[in-house]
Amino acid sequence: MVPGCAARVSRCAPSAMGLRCLERVRYSTRGNCMKALGLITISLCCIGAPLGAQDTTHARHPAQRPRVGMMGQRGEHGEMDDMMPMMREMMAPMMRAMAYNPEHLLSRKDSLKLTPDQITRLTAIQTSAKSAHDAAAADMKAHMAALSVAFQAASPDSNALRMHFDAVHAAMGKAHWAMLSASAQARAALTDAQRQRVDAWVNAMEQREGHEHTM
Repeated sequence: MVPGCAARVSRCAPSAMGLRCLERVRYSTRGNCMKALGLITISLCCIGAPLGAQDTTHARHPAQRPRVGMMGQRGEHGEMDDMMPMMREMMAPMMRAMAYNPEHLLSRKDSLKLTPDQITRLTAIQTSAKSAHDAAAADMKAHMAALSVAFQAASPDSNALRMHFDAVHAAMGKAHWAMLSASAQARAALTDAQRQRVDAWVNAMEQREGHEHTM
């Protein structure tokens, strides 16, 4: 993993989380040996910010790719290009679930016509999940940094790499669960009509992204 990758992931804008984070990982990860870490980094994008699902009344601009001349030869990224379909497939279920992230729902409170009681309940769910998520994310980033340092050795210690790799996965699972649990509770707090509206946003986003990927 390129040093500082975790820090760049944490700066991914919530409003363009999916595609922009994929692009940042795509252009900052090199080599066969780091494929698995690239997938972990993408998972960080899923848990580090709420879903960027937009109301169809909001314009969405595709992320602009860096120029090849600035980032190096295009061939260096060929293997990551081959992984892009798998990455998108892996993220799809999480993206749909994260549409119900309480923070995302609260940011759309007017469009969803949330009641005062719903706002109070969603805020409580968000607050409860945040501490567990933040603790797991911090642990995960610490082990990712340690993993990066360990890999810089001329002959990396496979035992040390495995220890930090397993720790990253464990922390990632805790962070994912904190967000999924919060999303499940938030979904239950909505009415049928509100759930249908959120699902429509996600469907519209997936259709737009599918169209962009075929261009």
